[in-house]
Amino acid sequence: MLELKALTQGAVPTALAKAERYRLLNEPAEAESICLDVLALEPDNQHALVMLLLALTDQFADDLGRSSRQAEEILPRLASEYDRMYYAGIITERRAKALAARNMPGSNNQAYEGFLAAMRWYEKAEASRPSGNDDALLRWNRCARFLQRHPHLAPRPEERVEQPLE
Repeated sequence: MLELKALTQGAVPTALAKAERYRLLNEPAEAESICLDVLALEPDNQHALVMLLLALTDQFADDLGRSSRQAEEILPRLASEYDRMYYAGIITERRAKALAARNMPGSNNQAYEGFLAAMRWYEKAEASRPSGNDDALLRWNRCARFLQRHPHLAPRPEERVEQPLE
């Protein structure tokens, strides 16, 4: 087994900047690797935790199961209640988008329900947001617009209840 090389303390800011660039270049696995290196040195580094969470959600289209579980495992490590709720919404929203793109039986219903769940997370986050931070309401609006533009995403058909004969 290969032994990973450890980052030096002074390299952390540059490494996190590189991770962000890799995410912007649509290379989330590279960003994930860098964040894991930073977290090996600084396990509670909030910037690295958030970047790792986002890099994992960037991979939902390719590996929804693994990436989703790993992203959810990061949530309790986030220091602020607002961040835990906001990023729970991000995970849920991005999972819903990945499901919507799959075009498999039942995925449209799951995606719809996922967007509603994400919107509930954003509403909780909005209630405890820092002054001047409207990120949660911006995400809520994006979910609402996504559902408006994709009317094929809908709730599960309700089971029909037979009416008794009179």
